[in-house]
Amino acid sequence: MAKKDPTDLSVEERLKTLYQLQTTLSGIDEKRALRGELPLEVQDLEDEIEGLTTRVEKIQSDINEFERAVSQKKGEIETAKASVERYKTQLNDVKNNREYDTLSKEIEFQSLEIELCNKKIKEATARIEEKKNELVQNQEVIEDRRQALDVKKSELDEIMEETRAEEDRLKQKVKELEVKIEPRLLTSFKRIRKNARNGLGIVYVQRDACGGCFNKIPPQRQLDIKMHKKIIVCEYCGRILIDPELAGIKVAAPVAEEKKPRKRVIRKTVKKDDAAEEAVAE
Repeated sequence: MAKKDPTDLSVEERLKTLYQLQTTLSGIDEKRALRGELPLEVQDLEDEIEGLTTRVEKIQSDINEFERAVSQKKGEIETAKASVERYKTQLNDVKNNREYDTLSKEIEFQSLEIELCNKKIKEATARIEEKKNELVQNQEVIEDRRQALDVKKSELDEIMEETRAEEDRLKQKVKELEVKIEPRLLTSFKRIRKNARNGLGIVYVQRDACGGCFNKIPPQRQLDIKMHKKIIVCEYCGRILIDPELAGIKVAAPVAEEKKPRKRVIRKTVKKDDAAEEAVAE
């Protein structure tokens, strides 16, 4: 049997299918609400761990850089010491004061280079120590966050395992219903649902008001909604409106109040003679 074209459906059938879709999507929302803030907490922890890991890598890179600098300065010190020893040996073979002064200045320069290198080594060593302490602290924080992440993931997996089967069933039903709805109407419904705070894109009339924003609906508009001749949206919130019967909601008929019999009030009249006597007495 060929599937019925969504555009061939009556307005009543479209609205009924759309409301079934809304109910199914609300069911999925309820399942996801059971997870609470866990997915966001897991994501935040993962992002934090990733940031901390990047920081640890940077700290380790800085440590390696300082260690290379220390190694380089130590090599320069050895070279300078060798130069000093060579120059000192050459002092024994000088032939004039000029050569002696030149060698003495070289020895002094190399000695200053050794002192400068030692200073640089000392500074780099202090920085290495700071970076290593920082590295340990960040690694401890990462370990703490990973333990917290494992706990959160375990809780989330447990909840998802309990709701996965039902959620998959609802998702399959959503796919089946979406095929039955005209693409333009489905797109409009999804847009309305996305903008709605509670995720409701279609609601039924409750106590003469919109079931989404609870603003009053004029009687004539309510009548149009009950006629199912066209799709009507709330002029306040933009949600699609249907009557309760189409949504499968039974509305109790208003009970008429019984009118209580009015008691007859008997007024007492005063005789003219008695009134005259009372006036004379006064």
